[in-house]
Amino acid sequence: MNLEDLRKNIDDVDSRIVGLIGERVKIAEEIGKGKKTQNKVVEDKERENRVLANVRRIASEKGVRQDDIEDIYRRIITACKNIQGIEAAFQGEVGAYSEEAVFQFFGASVGSRPCESLEEVFKIVEEAKVQFGVVPVENSLEGIISRVYDLLLDSSLRVCGETEVRVIHCLIASHGAGLDTIRKIYSHPQALAQCRSFLKHLGCELVPTYDTAGSVKMIKEKGLSDSAAIASARAAEIYGMKVLAQEIEDNPNNFTRFFVLAKEDAPPTGDDKTSIIFSTKNRPGALYAFLGEFSRRDINLTKLESRPTRLKPWQYNFYLDFDGHRTDKSAQEALEWLDQTSNFVKVLGSYPRAKRRL
Repeated sequence: MNLEDLRKNIDDVDSRIVGLIGERVKIAEEIGKGKKTQNKVVEDKERENRVLANVRRIASEKGVRQDDIEDIYRRIITACKNIQGIEAAFQGEVGAYSEEAVFQFFGASVGSRPCESLEEVFKIVEEAKVQFGVVPVENSLEGIISRVYDLLLDSSLRVCGETEVRVIHCLIASHGAGLDTIRKIYSHPQALAQCRSFLKHLGCELVPTYDTAGSVKMIKEKGLSDSAAIASARAAEIYGMKVLAQEIEDNPNNFTRFFVLAKEDAPPTGDDKTSIIFSTKNRPGALYAFLGEFSRRDINLTKLESRPTRLKPWQYNFYLDFDGHRTDKSAQEALEWLDQTSNFVKVLGSYPRAKRRL
C-alpha cells in the first residue's frame, strides 16, 4: 500500500472518530436535559473517574499510551460537559483569580458568570440561575475569607468540590507606562498585602479595590497612565495591558483554596474531605470532647477555625474539615454523636480532595 492510500485510510479513520465523538456529544446533551429535569447537578466526578479508568484499561489492551488517551478523553469530557450546559458563578471581573479557579475545576469550555459580590454568587446558585458557584475560602498566607464562612452558615448550598489556585501576582499598567511613571497602585487588599516587599520600594500610593482583575479593567477604561494594578497575567492579556513585573508576591507558597457550591454535595470517591460548622455547649471541656469523637474513630482533622456567632458577644461557631466522606460509617457515628451533644452541627458537604497544581 502506497503513502497516499495510507493517508486516505487515516482520513477515513478520522471521519469515523469525529462521527463517534459527535454521537457521544449528542448522548451527553440528552443526559444533561435529564439531569436538569430531575434537578440534578451536571458535574459527576465519580462517573468521570470511572470513564477515565475504563479508557486507560482499553488503551493498555490496544497498546496505546494510557496518558495520551486520558489527555484526549479529558478534552472530550470537557466538551460534553459544556454541551450539558455547565455554568459557574464567581465574584469579580473576567480575568479574576476566582474565574481561574472555575476553569481549573471544570475545564476551559465551562461557562463562567462574573458577579459583583459574594452574596450574589450564593444567591444565583440558590435560585438555580447557574448550577455552581466558586468562592475563595482561605489563602495560605492571609488566612480565611471570613465573609464566605458567614454566608455558608446561612445558606442551603452544599460544598461539592474544592480546588487550589497558585497565586502569581503581576504589576500591570498601560503600554506607555514604566515602573518610574507609576504613582498609584490599585488591587484587592489581600493582593496588596501579599506584595508588601515589592511595593515598598516603589513608594506609590496603594488603593484598595474590590477585585484584582477589576482594577486592571478600571485603569484601562479610565486611561490612567500613572497607575498600575496587581492581578494575574491572564487579566493583562484579557484587557490588552502591559505586565511591568511578574511574580511580585512576597512568598511563592501562595495558594488560594476555593469551594465549589451546588444544591447537592458529591458522592464518595475514596479520597474525600468533609466540611462542617458546629457550636459546642458553654461548659468546660466541650470542645475537647467534641474533637475526641473524631480521634476515637481515627478520623483525621485538617482544619479548625472559629468565627463569632453574631448572636451574642464572645460566642463562637467552629468550622472544621476532616478526611473522609460524611457517608462513611465512622463519620456518620461521629456526626450523630455531635448532633446529640452540641448546640448544633451543620454539614456543609463532602467532596473530592483537591489535587494541588504547582
